[in-house]
Amino acid sequence: MALSGWVCVVTGASRGIGKGISLQLSEAGATVYITGRQESTLKKTAAEVKERGGDCVPVICDSTKDKDIEDLFEQIKREQNGRLDILVNNAYAGVHDIFENMGKKFWETDPSIWDSVNNTGLRGHYFFSVYASRLMVAQGQGLIVTISSFGGLHYLFNVSYGVGKAACDRLAADMAVELKRRGVASVSLWPGAVQTELVSELVLAKETPQGIDPKQFKNVFADGETTEVSGKCIVNLAQDKNLMGLTGKVLMTCDLARRYGIKDTDGRDVADYTSIKFLLSQSTYLSWLSVVMPSFIRVPRFMLTLAHGRF
Repeated sequence: MALSGWVCVVTGASRGIGKGISLQLSEAGATVYITGRQESTLKKTAAEVKERGGDCVPVICDSTKDKDIEDLFEQIKREQNGRLDILVNNAYAGVHDIFENMGKKFWETDPSIWDSVNNTGLRGHYFFSVYASRLMVAQGQGLIVTISSFGGLHYLFNVSYGVGKAACDRLAADMAVELKRRGVASVSLWPGAVQTELVSELVLAKETPQGIDPKQFKNVFADGETTEVSGKCIVNLAQDKNLMGLTGKVLMTCDLARRYGIKDTDGRDVADYTSIKFLLSQSTYLSWLSVVMPSFIRVPRFMLTLAHGRF
């Protein structure tokens, strides 16, 4: 198997994107340490990994507790002789607060939302990266993937979300500067709209949040990628001979799917959010043009802000 013998850490792996990544890394042969706060959900993920023939080590670890993080890496040192090949910074704790406060301005929202959005999903990423880098630098190789989103480029959901995602992108880029000469790559990964359990619960099964185009909002997620697309991308990225040429960059799952010929688990193509054909299909008045537009024509990354509008 492609990653046989590799050792990986995936934070926030109880469900959602973290779970999907864990499934794909383990299927590729890696030993995957999965972290989360709930023992019951961690065990469910671990059971699914093993059902699919993978090797998984569930570890109860709260990304806001420094001692939990330190203890995890001490465990890896003992059990894997200090080897660590991949860290995926995925843990995130602010989804419920984001959706409960959707449509409110930042001054109308309790300022504590900053902590719920960014303590786990930014501060925790930094702490995990510090401890992981110590192991990777010592062995002269490794890959750190920080899960971020389009919200780091343009307004999405609320102020604290966007600032946190922009900071995640900068974290990945700046770590890459200091790690490059040590053989360790650091990238930021933007999944597309992903059909996670929480999305199904908070978006597809409920009324659209205030201030959002209901048709566009629900359609994007209804046609979104599965949670395992990001995992497929990371498995291929880790084996890329030009990995160090990509370090410090923001990578989109649709870009990597095209680069490596990746399909979703159900055989669908991964939606290309840079494709003019896709962007036209999301427009109320111009969707008819998408039928005749070639899919290979794309907009530059910096123009996505204009192409997508507010959402």
